[in-house]
This record gives sequence, C-alpha cells and structure tokens, in this order.
Amino acid sequence: MSLAAASKHVKVLEGAGLIRREIEGRVHHCSLERLPLQQALSWLRTYTEFWDERLDALEGLLNSEDDDDRH
Repeated sequence: MSLAAASKHVKVLEGAGLIRREIEGRVHHCSLERLPLQQALSWLRTYTEFWDERLDALEGLLNSEDDDDRH
C-alpha cells in the first residue's frame, strides 16, 4: 500500500471518529477510539443475530424441501 493510500485511509478513520491522530513534526501517532468501536460492534452483533436466525430458518426450509423431494 502506498503512503498516499494509507494516509487517505487514516483520514477516513479519523473523520469517522474511530481513531485519534496526534502529529509531532513528521510523525503521526494514531490511537483507536474505544467508544465508537464498541458501538459499532454492538450494532454488528445485533445484525449478526438477526441474519443468523434468518439463515438458519432458510436452511431448515431448504433441508425440508430436499427431504420432501427424496420421498
């Protein structure tokens, strides 16, 4: 990855509030912002549970149709 590409990624993360950047001369120190990442993880877990349930139901339906086709 080029330096320019990495810089763009860092700026996007910083703009989203996911990291904090401190500049000392030519050195940039980045650190993660804990709260926004915890909120994102919480949101993702909600949708993980939602989709796991839906996909499990779909799998059960497809398996039952396969069983019906075999008989």
